[in-house]
Amino acid sequence: MRFARNTFTGDSEPMMVLRKIDRNIAMIHMGTSKTEAYRIDQIQLARWAQALAHPARIAILQHLIKLPGCVCGELVDTLPLAQATVSQHLNVLKRAGLIVGDIDGPRTCYCIDQAEWEQAKTCLIDFFTQTTVVQDNDCC
Repeated sequence: MRFARNTFTGDSEPMMVLRKIDRNIAMIHMGTSKTEAYRIDQIQLARWAQALAHPARIAILQHLIKLPGCVCGELVDTLPLAQATVSQHLNVLKRAGLIVGDIDGPRTCYCIDQAEWEQAKTCLIDFFTQTTVVQDNDCC
């Protein structure tokens, strides 16, 4: 069996896969060990902010907000992205809890999770309005 080689490192495909797995395990370990120093509300806010940190996900949420119910396959038609890319963005939003998805035969239908959406909205508003920035005029 012949494997492809990475021209930069010279690694074979199996070695490239192992390196990727090692990086993912390290990221998971570092992420879980570092979160212990933060409050639950800070972790939650960061999770929502990360989900909102891409224009495609903003566009998906804006589209879903306008609809009275769930959207199934037609979401791909509203975005200038491939099906696989839309699916990846939907997964990020779903992991953040901002949307829910129900399997309907061969497709998944998505809609805004109303309770989580309201909680995220309140938390973000509170975050941006919690204090007035006090800054010296000579700073920066």
